[in-house]
Amino acid sequence: MREEAVVPVDIIDDMSSENDDEQHHISDQPAGQLACPLDLKSSRINALLRLRCRVEDAILGGYIYGKNKHKLLSSRLCITEDLRDISLWDVPLLPSKGNPSTDIVLMNFLRAKDYSVYDAFKMLRKTLRWRRDFRVADILDEKFSPELESLWYTNGKDKEGRLLCYNVFRNIKNKELEEEIWGRHHHHQECLRWRVHIMEKAIQQLDFKQGGVNSILQIIDLGNSPGNSWKEVRWINRKMMSLVHDHYPGIIYKNIFINVPVWFSTVHALNLRMITQRSKNTFIFVKPSKVTETLLKYICPENLLAQYGGLKTENDVEFSTDDKVLEISLKPCSIGLIKIPVKEVEVTITWDMMVVGNEVTYREEFIPDDDCSYRVLLQEEKKMVESTVRNSFHIREEGKIVITIDNPTYKKKTAFYRYKTKPSVPIYMYLK
Repeated sequence: MREEAVVPVDIIDDMSSENDDEQHHISDQPAGQLACPLDLKSSRINALLRLRCRVEDAILGGYIYGKNKHKLLSSRLCITEDLRDISLWDVPLLPSKGNPSTDIVLMNFLRAKDYSVYDAFKMLRKTLRWRRDFRVADILDEKFSPELESLWYTNGKDKEGRLLCYNVFRNIKNKELEEEIWGRHHHHQECLRWRVHIMEKAIQQLDFKQGGVNSILQIIDLGNSPGNSWKEVRWINRKMMSLVHDHYPGIIYKNIFINVPVWFSTVHALNLRMITQRSKNTFIFVKPSKVTETLLKYICPENLLAQYGGLKTENDVEFSTDDKVLEISLKPCSIGLIKIPVKEVEVTITWDMMVVGNEVTYREEFIPDDDCSYRVLLQEEKKMVESTVRNSFHIREEGKIVITIDNPTYKKKTAFYRYKTKPSVPIYMYLK
């Protein structure tokens, strides 16, 4: 099977020669069956089958990187043998090997080009050539300073199970490191290699399986980005945006830039003109006041880090991401109540509470079920400053924890909370 296409003039020398060899290989392709079933329209499955044929032919023909008219036949056969094991993101590209991940990778290129087989194949070729010329295969073994490595990390997953990757520039503490990151003094390429390094590091954690984790949600915190070197920042981000658009199709689900300064939004409004509408939709720019609200659209509160308004903290001995999180809505200019019933005694109850956007006051108290008992004020009315509030109380009789939240604003807000009880002994018993 062969797709007929009008070949642009600028790549005729890459695809129009040696047609007899190409036809010979295409006739032997395993194009009648996919490596794994995909829930797609018939037209898209047909496009994938045609792309498989082209990729198989190019690999077996030894011209997946592009044709070279000056190579001798013996040399070309040697290259063909080496190319049978060619891979992209640790996924073999030769369809006849029957690896189900091959179809997932090829579909990324098809989606990026609106299922145009010719454009997807051209994009794949360019990606492989760029990876060879940029020496991406060696980039994971390159060493960068520990301070630089600390600016990137993965932590948790979003609501759909995608990997969360954080690139946090607010950790910059000295001028030398700042210069290394943003590529001043003509070190742009070194900085760019570091950005590609962290991209490849994240891709290693992807499944490339049907129904698996096949993309990344990337969060870039620009809270301390250097506005005084905006020319370098503009060059590096424009270059990285171009590389992601051209050579990493389908890998980034969303690029969420948070704590964005005004100058950065202006720069990227110009950069976005260079990419397609599909790629534009993957970029989201969030000002500081909207960080928590925006991130909660994609990440559950138990998986969102506390520094961004979530409930997740490092080395938390009380709660895990498996603990259920509840929520209530707070109407404008109203008071909301969170009631946590406790039917056990001699236990300690611990709870977390957060309100998106803060701007509220809260009060915590224990109200026993016995009307003859006294209420216990746990926290007098206080303005909520921190994104997450945690408290605990030892229960000696049945009752409930009541958290009163006063929303004086004209905006509807959402409060999240979770709680857990465990047997305990009061402190005064230890003193005895």
